Amino acid sequence: MLNHSFDVLLSTVSSSLRFWNGTSASRSVKQPEQDIVLFDREGCSECRLVREALTELNLDVMIAPCPLGGRNIKSLKAESGSDTVPTLVDANTGEKHVGAAQIIPYLFKQYKQCEAPAKFAWKPLNRLSSALATRLRGNAGMKARPARPVSQPLTLYSFESSPFSRPVRELLCELELPYKLVNLGKQQWADMGPAKARFTVGPYKPLPNTKRDAFFKEHGNVQVPYLIDPNTNVQMFESQDIVVYLKKNYAL
Repeated sequence: MLNHSFDVLLSTVSSSLRFWNGTSASRSVKQPEQDIVLFDREGCSECRLVREALTELNLDVMIAPCPLGGRNIKSLKAESGSDTVPTLVDANTGEKHVGAAQIIPYLFKQYKQCEAPAKFAWKPLNRLSSALATRLRGNAGMKARPARPVSQPLTLYSFESSPFSRPVRELLCELELPYKLVNLGKQQWADMGPAKARFTVGPYKPLPNTKRDAFFKEHGNVQVPYLIDPNTNVQMFESQDIVVYLKKNYAL
């Protein structure tokens, strides 16, 4: 418990280094008909900016983890002709983009019809703060570890800056477990704060007709991370429990 608490503390500092980008989400978005695929490396400083933008846009995405030394890099090279991450493949438009400098402007133009905010630009300050966040995490989510493959992708409810979700995403990447990332970024002041102590007066109410609203109606609260594993019919909350579960079931 102490080790996990310290891990979450470091994750919190990492989010602070990135100015808590990847916390807020658009109030409305139409999810594309087909899944966007992101070839991603959780600890990659450039990939982090793309995931922050995805939270901001409130877009869900299929994550194809590509840790160093892993088998998924071959799939990436076959798909894009390169082993560079991040690489985004959007079957809805038939477009492929490599690198944060290409991916982020494309996402904002395609799914919000606007220019990407400066806070997502792949410029020196963002490069430095993102690299420092990776170093602080001990380069977790960078290298592959032996693991059992899965027949079906998992689903993870998360948002990029969530200190509790990051250790789960790092492990999913290291184990090369593909998953659908459902972004539950915060859309109003009442969403801010921990799930059990929000910055609001009275009962918590998400914005109507949103992903957060649907999650709240099903679970009685909005808390991340939340993992769904169709391979074992397991659904679970709590970062520490999810990490233990993934190691027990998939790590070799």
